[in-house]
Amino acid sequence: MKLSMVTKPNFSMSTTKAQGGFTLVELVVVIIILGILAVVAAPKFINLQGDARVSSLAGMKAAIQSANTLVYSKASLAGVEKEADVTDLDIGTGNDLFTAYGYVVASELDLDNLLQNDFNSAVSETDPTMAVDRGAEWTMYEGNGQATIWQVGAPAECKLIYKEAKSTTELPEYIIETDPNKC
Repeated sequence: MKLSMVTKPNFSMSTTKAQGGFTLVELVVVIIILGILAVVAAPKFINLQGDARVSSLAGMKAAIQSANTLVYSKASLAGVEKEADVTDLDIGTGNDLFTAYGYVVASELDLDNLLQNDFNSAVSETDPTMAVDRGAEWTMYEGNGQATIWQVGAPAECKLIYKEAKSTTELPEYIIETDPNKC
């Protein structure tokens, strides 16, 4: 009789084989680093709401400036650009406009008329809380020859200040907040 040698299969794994992929520890470390970046770095680079509010303020400033240029031209043609108060300047909106030295005065009524836009009324020049809600996108407080204008929902620091002309040499001023972090 002939004996044959039967070999047993080898089920042990060789440690010399290359394995692909990441370990669980490596994946957890990457997720933790991405989480830290998302919490710390991303808000500093992405301030979309603040940027949008600054852009809206700049748009409102440009609208008032360009409309004011047209008002001054109309006042010059009427010969009233050097007068302190004019009550009967017709700008074609159906309502007369009050001007000071050829530019619109800083009142809610006249800025409404100039821009064909309604404004909500604010509590004070430092508080944009609505005293009168007209359902408008913008809120305004008028007083002491200036109008303070906020977009509804914006923080108090995020504002446009329009100061009316004080003389023929002191022209209107337009001051806006340009820091998105304050808006």
